[in-house]
Formats: sequence, structure tokens, C-alpha cells
Amino acid sequence: MPFVELFVPKGSLNEEAREEIGGRLVSEVMLAEGAPDTEMARSISWLVVNEVDAWFVGGRRLPVGEKPKYVVRVGVPAGSMNDDKRADIVRRVTKVLADADEEPARFTDAAAAWVHINEVPEGNWGARGQVVRTEDIVALVAGG
Repeated sequence: MPFVELFVPKGSLNEEAREEIGGRLVSEVMLAEGAPDTEMARSISWLVVNEVDAWFVGGRRLPVGEKPKYVVRVGVPAGSMNDDKRADIVRRVTKVLADADEEPARFTDAAAAWVHINEVPEGNWGARGQVVRTEDIVALVAGG
């Protein structure tokens, strides 16, 4: 059950790139997590796109027209990750961004994208006005 946030400079994504990223990013994270590809699992796996008005690198504002930078935050339940899954998430997220970019090679040459994996401690998810634990999520996506 990932919660994914994409941060990108305002106006950097055309509608086609936004749809490509939006359509693939959560699915790729779910695959890396080992989550089942079910309608229920998809219904609680969200992506939010944040278009940022001002982006600074090294204390300098990113010039208008420069290739966009990306930050992707992936929130997952703590204990659901290991080093292989983390590496897979970073690879998959970077590939989705590169595939939607006019210059995909720049994602291997420079810091075009950062991926932050935030493992949310047990008891710190909430929905429907109550705390949701990992066992609740597992039961929900398994159809229970």
C-alpha cells in the first residue's frame, strides 16, 4: 500500500508525461513491494503530484527552461521493505521518470531525480478515523 508523492517544478510536465507517470508510478512501486495487483490494493495505493513554484539547487533557483528535477517520496509500512525491495523501488521509479522524459539518459548521468523511501512506523497509518496496522492492510488487500 504505497503512498507516492511526486515533486516537480511547476509547468515541467506536459499532459502526456503526467499521464504516463501517473499511470505507471504506483503500479511499479506495488510490484517492487510485492503487493498483489488487485482492485482493492490499487484503491489504497495513491499518487499525488506536487508542482512546486520555486526549486532551488545549491542555493540557486533552477532557471526557467532547465530540465526538471524530480523528488519522489514513497511511503510504505515499516517492516515491509528489505534492501532488495528498496533498490527495486529506486530503479523502477527512476525508469518511469526517464521513460516520460525527452532525455532519458540524463537520469543515469546526473542527479535528475531523488527517491526517498519513507517507512511509516506501525501504528502511524490511519484511515476511516482509526489507526490502520499492517495486518489490517494485508487483510484488506487479500479480500478479507
